[in-house]
Amino acid sequence: MTKIASTLKTGQPSDTPDTANEGLEPEFKPLSAEQAQAWRQHNPQASPWRVLFLQVGVGALMALLTGLFTGEWNLAMSSAWGSVAVVIPAVVFVRALSRQMRRTQPGSALMGLMVWELVKIVLTVALLLVAPKVISELSWLALVAGFVVTMKVYWLAMALGWMQRKSKPTLF
Repeated sequence: MTKIASTLKTGQPSDTPDTANEGLEPEFKPLSAEQAQAWRQHNPQASPWRVLFLQVGVGALMALLTGLFTGEWNLAMSSAWGSVAVVIPAVVFVRALSRQMRRTQPGSALMGLMVWELVKIVLTVALLLVAPKVISELSWLALVAGFVVTMKVYWLAMALGWMQRKSKPTLF
């Protein structure tokens, strides 16, 4: 990094150290091939599939518990459909992004990310709109509860350290 001399109000250049740049590395040093390989082994890529499997498990558990505690299986089905409305679009999104990561042009990869996010949103809305046709005695409250609980699994995955590259999972 090149240091630019600052001037005081008197017009004289100042040689005092800049406190904003203290602690910064002086230069960027590229890694050798061996260092890059060692870094990749030490920092494995986080897998979104683990989060999806956790979402499926939490959604199934919520639907099962809803059915067991209430005795009304239409509530369990509504809760399960709320989970399905989260998981199916997320599976499509993750699958598409895993193919997008192979692209070399960053602009193309970014555009693909935006397109697949739009597909995910449209698919989620479509699944929510067809819910009354699929489940005869739909409970919107149970559907929304299943939807929200399944969406909040991302927070659980972060708490378990599944979304951080350096940490090891505490379950499985």
